[in-house]
Amino acid sequence: MHVLVTANAAWNLVNFRRGLIAALLQDGHRVTVLAPPDGALDRLREMGCAVVALDMDRKGMSPLRDGLLALRFVRHLRALRPDVVLGYTIKNNVFGALAARLLGIPFLPNVTGLGTAFLSGSWLQRLVERLYCVAFAQVPLVFFQNEDDRDLFLNRRLVRPGQVRLLPGSGIDPGHFTPCALPGSTAEGVTFLLIGRVLRDKGVVEYAEAAAALRRDHPNARFRLLGPMGAENRTAIAPDTVRAWQESGAVDYLGARDDVRPEIAAADCVVLPSYREGMPRSLLEAGAMARPVVATDVPGCRHVVVDGETGLLCRARDAASLRDAMARVIAMPPEARMAMGRAGRARVEAVYDEARVISAYRAALADISAGAR
Repeated sequence: MHVLVTANAAWNLVNFRRGLIAALLQDGHRVTVLAPPDGALDRLREMGCAVVALDMDRKGMSPLRDGLLALRFVRHLRALRPDVVLGYTIKNNVFGALAARLLGIPFLPNVTGLGTAFLSGSWLQRLVERLYCVAFAQVPLVFFQNEDDRDLFLNRRLVRPGQVRLLPGSGIDPGHFTPCALPGSTAEGVTFLLIGRVLRDKGVVEYAEAAAALRRDHPNARFRLLGPMGAENRTAIAPDTVRAWQESGAVDYLGARDDVRPEIAAADCVVLPSYREGMPRSLLEAGAMARPVVATDVPGCRHVVVDGETGLLCRARDAASLRDAMARVIAMPPEARMAMGRAGRARVEAVYDEARVISAYRAALADISAGAR
């Protein structure tokens, strides 16, 4: 089959869908990627994908620009004529599905998260819900990454029960992210690591506030932040703010990395104080590498973390609650942190192996192929 894969960033596909794309190519499918141009497009070419640059405004909600995006999807799909489209990220799912519906092409969306607009409680949320309802009306199935998002779409009648399929996030390759020993820090010298885009919605502000408070009592503790700045997102944090955190000694900003494994290996605990997730990749990576985690008790995060067993949960948008959870990690003997890490690794192997995700997509493509014959 000719499989077209679309998302709002090529790096998203390289970082989160590489295993699936490799499996599709191995199965003999022809894979075309439709995404905004960035350095990751070359890596997708090297894998064997054809790539087509997609011009899109990733963060804006302009009716004119989004209308033009929908027309671009129609033009690209008409020219490429794929047998099926795999969609990721909000705009690609909505406008890609609408274009595919117009052209009679099967579209398989993956709801990787709901986004700020969907959760705003405003007219914008109602508009986004309406778009989802129309876009997904005739898709054969919709993949969800956690039960909360699935149930929300069902309760608001944005999808039908027969359409939904639940996946363990994007999955993780436990052979690539392997367990390693803790860096051997003392109780006072525990190193924390937050991996994610530098956004307010990721809880980065609360992390910086909690770090500043903890360093007063634990001056040898380290609080690292790994991820890209300057994201096209309305909740992006200004670089000046991050520099101020660094200058105050609260947070060490590490920039972005193609390979996060060395930074996870150098950490005692991985932190994600996000406001809401689909299925957070950083927590899966941490678990696979046998690291305990601290995360917020929100959809996505709480599905990965077994509170008190693989990590600790705290309240969202609450720097004091995050501080208290990280203080508990500092107070733990190294053996307790190691035990949490081992439990996290076992959970990743049992539930989140990316082989499960690949199998679900293979089954969906087989059904579409059979229906086309």
